[in-house]
Amino acid sequence: MSGQSSLALKEEGNRHFQKGDYVAAEALILSDPTNPLLYTNRAMARLKMSRWDSVIEDCEECLRLSSSTPGSSKTPGGKNFKALYYLSQAHLPLKNYDQAVNYALEAHKICAETHDKSLAAVTSQVLKCKKERWEHREKLRRREEQELEGEVVEILRREMDGLLKTSEDDEERKETEKMYEDKIDRIRAVFERARDKENQRRPNPPDWAIDDISFQVMVDPVMTKTGKSYERASIEEHLRRSETDPLTRTPLTIKDLLPNIDLKHACEEFLNENGWAVDW
Repeated sequence: MSGQSSLALKEEGNRHFQKGDYVAAEALILSDPTNPLLYTNRAMARLKMSRWDSVIEDCEECLRLSSSTPGSSKTPGGKNFKALYYLSQAHLPLKNYDQAVNYALEAHKICAETHDKSLAAVTSQVLKCKKERWEHREKLRRREEQELEGEVVEILRREMDGLLKTSEDDEERKETEKMYEDKIDRIRAVFERARDKENQRRPNPPDWAIDDISFQVMVDPVMTKTGKSYERASIEEHLRRSETDPLTRTPLTIKDLLPNIDLKHACEEFLNENGWAVDW
């Protein structure tokens, strides 16, 4: 297929996509099977149709072609950040949380290195993935606690039943039964207090973790010349509009920003333990 015909079909597919006709867009968009960029175009249409497995297949093929085709990608390592971004979006509803987080972080790294304008959207995806992974882990943890409570109670009941079978004295049996029922009540009370404590209203996230522009927990904090830290996506978007420090109004450019590695690690650790803070 000629380059002109391929481009024409791609543009027609894009028009279908913009109109919301994702089925027609999917059918037309892949006009050149050797062009890795067209696979991400089709993956975008398939995302809209919730065809997660097909999205993953397209994005993986895009990455394979990008790595084997010289000049097909201008990003570090020859990777297409859109393919990584879409992979993250496809793995999340499939509950592949670690893959979703890792692909989002890979896409974020490329956007940060290339100062791509999509960095804010990718940052939001990182936060979304981390929150949903934390919620999933919390459900598993609570289920394990409930199972542990049930197992402990069952052990006590079996002990009680064994003693009751060997006792012939009614008064002794009553005392044994009361002793074990009291133990079971105390065990249940301990687990219930733990649940009540978890359900109490959570405090606000620490100030050091919050970006003063987006008011979200930071994923990739960077420092200005004054030492003030902001989320990279937020401060770069601000600097595209006005090359001034948001706090001092003195001249500032994207090149002046420095990564705050220690704060980044602290925010990452905080989010891993407090995923709820994404929507505080």
